[in-house]
Amino acid sequence: MNSPFDKPRVYKDPVEAVVCAYVYEFIQNNRAARVVSDGLRVLGVGLRPVIDHITFRTLNVDERAQEFLQLGFEQDAKLGIIEHENWWAKVYRKSGFPAIFIDQAFDGSRGRESLIPNWVKKFGDKILHHVAIQVDDIDQAIYFMEKQGIPFAGKVVGARGTDLRQIFTNPEVRDSAAFTVLELAERHHGYSGFLPPQADGLMESTRL
Repeated sequence: MNSPFDKPRVYKDPVEAVVCAYVYEFIQNNRAARVVSDGLRVLGVGLRPVIDHITFRTLNVDERAQEFLQLGFEQDAKLGIIEHENWWAKVYRKSGFPAIFIDQAFDGSRGRESLIPNWVKKFGDKILHHVAIQVDDIDQAIYFMEKQGIPFAGKVVGARGTDLRQIFTNPEVRDSAAFTVLELAERHHGYSGFLPPQADGLMESTRL
């Protein structure tokens, strides 16, 4: 039986409206996210309170960020530009909302091996690549989610007791290509950043 809460809420706050619309669309496209969202909805919690960050892939970070800058988000100046072997990213924050992580491949030969350009060409940059949710114990979360039929890509990145541990679910596949993934993130010591080696390892874990 359908619930009156199966449809996305209508928010008067334009920031909530935009962020929640992207998250709602992501849930429709990702089975792991639906499993988590449905479980939290039974308790009246919903997915948004546990979201750590949401991620867009694009061909131009600065252009893609304009939507969120106009809504009052600001680039995280402390993090600056996050660089990896063949891609880079910026993080945008607004108090009370999940961080916005936007990434793109480097131009030229340095970005040739990046997964990002082909993903963007296939799916565009107006849809989330992944949503990360915070968990208390990542190993326990994996155990229970696997029992509900949710497989994971690779192993947990980050040692026990460190600031940040992360893992992606296996990607949803659309038109024979990796589409969306759900990320689990276990944070400690008040850490709110994104460790470069870990993010790069996560990126490669979803290569089909």
